[in-house]
Amino acid sequence: MASIRCFLRSGKSAVSVVLRREFSKTSPAAVQVNVRDALNQAMDEELERDEKVFLLGEEVAQYDGAYKVSRGLWKKYGDKRIIDTPITEMGFAGIAVGAAFAGLRPICEFMTWNFSMQAIDQVINSAAKTYYMSAGAQPVPIVFRGPNGSSAGVAAQHSQCFAAWYGHCPGLKVVSPWNSEDARGLLKAAIRDNNPVVFLENELMYGVPFDLSEEVMHKDFVLPIGKAKVERQGTHITLVSHSRCVGFCLDAAAVLAKEGVECEVVNLRTIRPLDVETIEASVMKTGHLVTVEGGWPQYGVGAEICARIMEGTCSCFLNIHRLVSQMQIKPNLGLKYFHWRFAIELVFFSP
Repeated sequence: MASIRCFLRSGKSAVSVVLRREFSKTSPAAVQVNVRDALNQAMDEELERDEKVFLLGEEVAQYDGAYKVSRGLWKKYGDKRIIDTPITEMGFAGIAVGAAFAGLRPICEFMTWNFSMQAIDQVINSAAKTYYMSAGAQPVPIVFRGPNGSSAGVAAQHSQCFAAWYGHCPGLKVVSPWNSEDARGLLKAAIRDNNPVVFLENELMYGVPFDLSEEVMHKDFVLPIGKAKVERQGTHITLVSHSRCVGFCLDAAAVLAKEGVECEVVNLRTIRPLDVETIEASVMKTGHLVTVEGGWPQYGVGAEICARIMEGTCSCFLNIHRLVSQMQIKPNLGLKYFHWRFAIELVFFSP
């Protein structure tokens, strides 16, 4: 009888434990998506969401795209939404701009941004200047997209970075994604924007996978154009980059961390408008700045960033940090005010 009572007591305890258990509340595991598929998903979802969106370019339809970014879209949406064009960048870019004038939302793919030189009149004089000079009265909702920058085993006619070229032109928004989250969120934002957007992808990043959260995979997920992201927090030096070079900066930061140097890595995401505020906030924290890009060394994106930093109040922090480092000052409660005041006077009053 005692053994039966013991069994019943233990059984009752076991049942109460089971009833107290709950399902796991941890967030689901991230999904790995490469940059190519992130771009494909973004276009697919925007084509489904808005019937005014269509894609045109060389081999984007039946061949599924030269880099397979438009894979499966022609079979799903047909000839009227996914349009193969002849090898005439000037022609199909002009058609796309005209369609944008008429209220449609074209996505115009260049097989490489080097070939956009054939359509420079349409991109700049027709698309960029119309919305800019009409003060927004005539929207031009068009996205020019394709691979930009250096690739593997190709000649100079396929290797140039056009971030500085198009970043120079009023009326354009210029986007340069690095990972799958950038590609997905920024392309969706670009398609919905009423401005002409230059979307600079990187061929060597198409097959690289990145973890995407459930939030990023949602159909309504978009990233704001004109806002940079701090990919890695640091205190000693700021590394600012965009596109594929962001990965190089993160690799360098990992190596330097082993030597006690903590780098803060800023992913620009957008070239125009440039998020100067995020860069300044980082530089004011670290006191040092290095820009990294894949373009020409003269008149580049990095040159613009350095000019903006030196023109603004942020340059004072660079100078103060340099002077304090040279004097090997270690501020304490008693001397902190004197030391910083002395450094500021050296910056502003020295000949």
